[in-house]
Amino acid sequence: MQREPGPARHERPAIDEAALAAARDAEKLLEGARERGADRWAAFLADIPDRLRDAPIGDLRRVALRARSAYGPKDSIREALPAELTEPLLAHLDRLLRVLAREALSG
Repeated sequence: MQREPGPARHERPAIDEAALAAARDAEKLLEGARERGADRWAAFLADIPDRLRDAPIGDLRRVALRARSAYGPKDSIREALPAELTEPLLAHLDRLLRVLAREALSG
C-alpha cells in the first residue's frame, strides 16, 4: 500500500480534529435525513461522514466543499432538515476549510 504524499492526519491535529467534528455532524445529519424520509439528501450525504473521517489531508478540502455544496442558494438541505441538524455541520465545515487554508499558507 502506497502512502499519500504529504503529512498524515495525526501529524496535523487541528485538521484532524476539525474533520472529525464535521464527520460527527455529517453522521447526525445523514441519520436525520433518513429518519425524515429525505432520500435525496440521504443519498447525497451517504459517503460524506466516512470521507471526512478517513480522507487524507490532500482530499479533505474537496470533501468539505462537496458537503458544503448542500447549502446552495437555490437548492439547500436547509429546506428539508431542521437547523439543529444543518447548522452544526455548516459551522464545522467552514472551520475545517479555514484550518486547511491556514495549513496551505504556512506549508
